[in-house]
Amino acid sequence: MWIAENWKDYEVLDTSCGEKLERWGDYLLVRPDPQVIWDTPKTLKGWTRMNGHYHRSKKGGGEWEFFDLPEQWTIRYKTLTFNLKPFSFKHTGLFPEQAANWDWFSDKIKKAHRPIKVLNLFAYTGGATLAAAAAGASVTHVDASKGMVGWAKENARSSHLENASVRWIVDDCVKFVEREIRRGNHYDAIIMDPPSYGRGPKGEIWKIEESIHPFIKLCTQLLSEDPLFFLVNSYTTGLAPAVLTYMLSTELKDHPGRVDSQEVGLPVTSNGLVLPCGASGRWESI
Repeated sequence: MWIAENWKDYEVLDTSCGEKLERWGDYLLVRPDPQVIWDTPKTLKGWTRMNGHYHRSKKGGGEWEFFDLPEQWTIRYKTLTFNLKPFSFKHTGLFPEQAANWDWFSDKIKKAHRPIKVLNLFAYTGGATLAAAAAGASVTHVDASKGMVGWAKENARSSHLENASVRWIVDDCVKFVEREIRRGNHYDAIIMDPPSYGRGPKGEIWKIEESIHPFIKLCTQLLSEDPLFFLVNSYTTGLAPAVLTYMLSTELKDHPGRVDSQEVGLPVTSNGLVLPCGASGRWESI
């Protein structure tokens, strides 16, 4: 398992009864987590002194309950600064476990000692985009949500990366990749963080179980002659790390490299255990 253990402004304090107690900078949040199927004693005071609590509805969805929480605040990861705000379906605008991947590919970009072009698909609020840009890469950031791309630009400004080499694209990721293939463009690295289910700006439906393999296959056509890495993230329970390994190994077999896929996780302060947070598949050149 790859563990995001270098955070200072974020930590999972405890987990119990389908929820996790987290510290985001100076604020405590309680949010649901489907992986937390255990019922352990809630002895930490934070369980009753949180600043925000997302209540899951039995009918689907849910709503926030706030206790002295600002509309927006920031946390830092190394040189990066992220603007956080609670919004629909329990999210805050950041997946902290992805820091394990940020560290991995940032090191690869720095050690490449050559210009690296990165394509970040389903790029959300730009965590991976900013990490790659801070490492010296030129990044194309693609997300179907205009609001998310705007949020990512805000994070870039907060991280003093507003002048970094980043192309900000609001588009359906599949359609963008198809156009890039027709244009003859290529990238040295590809990152994708696809949702389990989603809709594009024109109603295009994405179901990860049906769409992920054809999309990986499509994206390989964008790789340069000397690709550096290919990263696929999944929060879908049914996609085990071995499935990611199989797809990447199959579609990148013509490129000399190795594939490794693992669960990603966050350390839990109260007991020293690790909360699983999905999986990542990594292909890297050799």
